[in-house]
Amino acid sequence: MASNVMPAEWAPQAWLWIGFPHLEDEWPGYLAAAQEQIAAFANAVAASGQEVRLLVRDDANAARARELVSDTVTLEQRVYGDIWLRDTGPLVRCDGSALRCRFNGWGGKYVMAGDEAIGAELARDAGLPVVASDWVLEGGAIDSDGTGTILTTEQCLLNPNRNPALAREDIEARLARDLGASRIIWLGDGLVNDHTDGHVDNLARFVAPGEVALPEATGAEDPNAAIYADAKARLLEAGLTVHAVPSPGLITRDGQIEPASYVNFAITTHSVIVPTFGSPHDANGVAAIAALFPDREVIGLPADAVLAGGGGFHCASQQMPDLTAAGS
Repeated sequence: MASNVMPAEWAPQAWLWIGFPHLEDEWPGYLAAAQEQIAAFANAVAASGQEVRLLVRDDANAARARELVSDTVTLEQRVYGDIWLRDTGPLVRCDGSALRCRFNGWGGKYVMAGDEAIGAELARDAGLPVVASDWVLEGGAIDSDGTGTILTTEQCLLNPNRNPALAREDIEARLARDLGASRIIWLGDGLVNDHTDGHVDNLARFVAPGEVALPEATGAEDPNAAIYADAKARLLEAGLTVHAVPSPGLITRDGQIEPASYVNFAITTHSVIVPTFGSPHDANGVAAIAALFPDREVIGLPADAVLAGGGGFHCASQQMPDLTAAGS
């Protein structure tokens, strides 16, 4: 296995970076609730015994965060726009280096001060050498099983708003060069109305080498039924084991379909934190994921307000692998 492969997310972690909401424009009418839900996420991970580093934007944002989180959560004041550190944070590889590809605000849709630089800043402050690359890639656009196999979607990585000059084979070559990818599984579209242009971490997630958690439609109104079916067919054709997770079903806000997904869970050293949405399928969704992680405490936490800003718990976090641990 190449030394520049990313460890699987279930490998031991030294700490977890989480972004704390601060922009009213990103959560109009939901900012306070989104802060409370992100704080609950940070508290749950910290309570499991893992270090949490919660990024806050300024003194007022830090004061609000400190009202909500336990003393075991460390606050770090940083310049960042969106909280989605899965995409802007460092991608730490097995060789101890941090990959930072270019970032263009999810295809130019959400360009904010600090987001292009925060990944390298976090890596350097952690003492990691930073390796800059020449193409646009967000961490949520890929999922790694730690052995060189990567999941992604055509909708995102082949989108002309990211790397218009790169063909599929060019993208594959860069994934091999930068992340040690020896096999790439291409899924089609991501969820309906996903602002990220179909990030795979909202659609399909590795839970073990060769094993993937994938939503399953829950009823005739499920807006992503065809997307789930297409992804399942591609995963089975690739010879992977597919574990069905109930979909939240049709979730709307102000008449618009929301890209709600239980598979936007965050895997930490001792726990798995699953977003819930007030859906009648929440309990079954959390239970299905719990069955896949018998060695961890699986906790469902409300994330509907976080989703109002465009993401979930996995999107808002980025792990620092414990590079000294066996198997990482």
